[in-house]
Amino acid sequence: MTLPPKVKTPTWLLKLQLKNDPLACMDAIYKRYGDIVTVMSGSTPVVYVSNPSGIKQIFSNTKEITDSGIFFRDSTLTVGQQGILQIDGLVHKHRRPLLMKAYHGERMNASGQLICKLTEKIISQQAIGKTFTAYEIVLKIILQVAIEVVIGLREGERYEKIKRLFTSLIKYEESPLFDLLVKEFSFAQLDLGRWSSQGYRNYLYKEIFHFLYNEVQERRKQADFSRTDMLSDLIFACDETGKPLNDEEVRDLLFLPIFASRDGAAHSLTWCLYWIHRLRDIRERLLEELDSLGKNPDPMNIVALPYLSAVCNESLRIHSSPMFMLSRLVESPVEMMGYELIPGTVLIGNIYSTHQREDLYPEPKQFKPERFLEKKFSPYEFLPFGGGARNCIAAPFAIFQMKLVLATILSNYKLALVNKRPERQKRFDDQCHPKSGVKMVTYGRRQH
Repeated sequence: MTLPPKVKTPTWLLKLQLKNDPLACMDAIYKRYGDIVTVMSGSTPVVYVSNPSGIKQIFSNTKEITDSGIFFRDSTLTVGQQGILQIDGLVHKHRRPLLMKAYHGERMNASGQLICKLTEKIISQQAIGKTFTAYEIVLKIILQVAIEVVIGLREGERYEKIKRLFTSLIKYEESPLFDLLVKEFSFAQLDLGRWSSQGYRNYLYKEIFHFLYNEVQERRKQADFSRTDMLSDLIFACDETGKPLNDEEVRDLLFLPIFASRDGAAHSLTWCLYWIHRLRDIRERLLEELDSLGKNPDPMNIVALPYLSAVCNESLRIHSSPMFMLSRLVESPVEMMGYELIPGTVLIGNIYSTHQREDLYPEPKQFKPERFLEKKFSPYEFLPFGGGARNCIAAPFAIFQMKLVLATILSNYKLALVNKRPERQKRFDDQCHPKSGVKMVTYGRRQH
């Protein structure tokens, strides 16, 4: 076997570099080793690919390279092991369309007014002249939309409870305490009850899954065919053998579409707000395009705006979320970019480094939306939500949301960044978040 160049940095040091400054670390690896590189994980070679032709091979060589769900089963959790990430093969192929139904066609269009109204309601609650954290506001909007689309809850006691549980889980897993203890110390991964780090995380998961399970059971009793949320779709759906999905399967499938809303849109939207208010020319051009639609424009006219689309795409490019594609496993010998990979090799598409290629994106560190107006990129060159059979099921809806939330805020309110300093990035798993959450201030409504 001839492996791609191996990163020579000791594993412990590489992990430290990726934690402290992940983007600089990956830039240095790309510069030294090229666009296909091997990192050893014990005795297992993990090959990272950022060459578009190599990424195309990962997607197309599905017999030799599989997208096994084994990579995504969390051994520390006792619930939620039948979600869309954990299953594979024919089961995964069958479940995807069931979930995607909620994110396409008339369903998505009908959500447009909801997204705009909810955004207006939440942003209007910010006091004039008082600093707020953009990420917290955006997450609140995105999470509420996700709960409505996935479960069909918009208000009431149950709605408030599930919103509170998901918010608590997201904030806890992104907290410095969780990052320090659970990820750095093996003993902290033990569940020693609710007051231990892992125990509290498991408690929140169990509370969420208990809530979802009860919701599934209650909805089955109602049997309302007129509802258009994902939960209703799954309750009336059958598996690949023709049998109805059981309550546990439905419960597990509901979790990720809500939880992942922070990654699909919330962080990218926060970065969007940062760049738009940091770069005056971009903000003015975007406002001019939005104002051309007049007052109270139709959401479908908003999402069709070319420069708005370019701004959202550039945010997804420059701050890739996720930074890597989901892992694939080499099942039988395969040749890739001149290297022979043997069974057992793990393959990971490096989205961040692909989006930083000078040959594709000149001046890649610069926020330049016009690049998406000047060129159409292939799905192997621009892949903000991954690709292939494991592509994010909610990708179209995530971009749809980004456009409408951004347009509603910018069209109606005058905002400014609190800090003049460049926003730093913080790594969380394979995401890079704005470290401060982007501090902003509202200083009035815009006059149309």
